[in-house]
Amino acid sequence: MTAGLLATAMGGPSVPRMRLLPPQAVDLLVALQAPPRLGAHLRAVHDVAWQLTGWLTSTYPGLGFDRAAVLFGAATHDIGKIVHPEELSGPGSRHEPAGRRLLLDAGVEPRLARFAASHGTWDSPAAGVEDLLVSVADKVWKAKRVPDLEQLLVQRLVAVSGDEPWAVFLTLDDHLDGLAAGADRRLAYQNGFPIAVA
Repeated sequence: MTAGLLATAMGGPSVPRMRLLPPQAVDLLVALQAPPRLGAHLRAVHDVAWQLTGWLTSTYPGLGFDRAAVLFGAATHDIGKIVHPEELSGPGSRHEPAGRRLLLDAGVEPRLARFAASHGTWDSPAAGVEDLLVSVADKVWKAKRVPDLEQLLVQRLVAVSGDEPWAVFLTLDDHLDGLAAGADRRLAYQNGFPIAVA
């Protein structure tokens, strides 16, 4: 029954309508017997990342980033919660290194596995624009806004656009507000699936 719920969470009809996870992420989640709620959560964050990266590609074409990597990162960033399911409903960061290890053990390239660990450490000097985008999507899906995180993205956008920081901030802020507006429905979708794996 849990496998069916996981499949529904990742690929069934959704309100709001959300894109499907990348096949590689789906295969990993099925093989690792992810809880259905985790599948729903990753689908929601992936959908926000898809919208955000699509908008950035057209609005700031000079921002060079690997969109496929961001989407994979968004689709797997919390995979370590399979090992630490208590962090599906409560705080904790033990899932971050555990997720990276799960992905590496499954043969995922280190450049893609890193998002499982880096989504919570976006303020690291080593964080690239892809890491920032996964982290922003992981916050905005539930309408959480983190000014310090968003400011790091603004700095990257200013550097490639030459626009004034205030103008970039306002443009990004408006877009993130629009993405955040769907948070209640995304949360309801996620919470409609069980945490436990039967």
